[in-house]
Amino acid sequence: MNCIIVDDEPLARAEMQSLILEVSKINILGSFSNAPAALEFLKTNVVDLIFLDIEMPLVTGLEFAKMLPKDCLIIFTTAYSQYALKSYELDAIDYLLKPIEKPRLEKAIQKAVLYHQLLSQETIKNTVESNTREFLFIKADRRFYKLNFDEIKFIEGLKDYVVIHTKTQKLITAMNLKTIHQKLPAEIFCRVSKSFVVNLNCIDSFDNHSIYIDESEIPLGEVYRSAFFTAYSGGSLNLDV
Repeated sequence: MNCIIVDDEPLARAEMQSLILEVSKINILGSFSNAPAALEFLKTNVVDLIFLDIEMPLVTGLEFAKMLPKDCLIIFTTAYSQYALKSYELDAIDYLLKPIEKPRLEKAIQKAVLYHQLLSQETIKNTVESNTREFLFIKADRRFYKLNFDEIKFIEGLKDYVVIHTKTQKLITAMNLKTIHQKLPAEIFCRVSKSFVVNLNCIDSFDNHSIYIDESEIPLGEVYRSAFFTAYSGGSLNLDV
């Protein structure tokens, strides 16, 4: 798996490169101080993953993300937490706050490697064929698989696909998040951001900005917050807490 680093601060680039080498074996093809230079590099090189700063001159990281090929994964690296929700709207794999800790970086890279493998496999031909009030039928490799709703923890939008996170595995299907959400029972599954639908019965805890299911932290979008609070608690929670 090939990656590059894009950050306008030389020290930040050096530190990121050192950390990546310590926690993983992915290939670092280069580092760049601005988005235009990185974009030029992408024209002649295959890059699977970009560690991308947000506040940069010339072109911001958020603007640059919109220019990237659909098969290029992004991990945002920034000192500013306010960009987190926006980053997930751009299908970012993860969002790391500086200073970046080794365990947190390692976890993000492991997720990126897994998603790269999923997107590279034939499993992207999976399709949701039909549904009942209790389960979905997913077609893969000319077979139909029954997926019970109570086994689905949450569903994540990724590029032109969705990743179905179950209690035992991750399945990727060629479908957008809105379409699969329409096939799910509304009393169990709730849209909580542009990129996530969660099973209300699987939630461990939450606050005004995040939902926690097992080890996953799921962003709670501002425009979805009120509907989520209502769906989960019948409107009995104080939104201002």
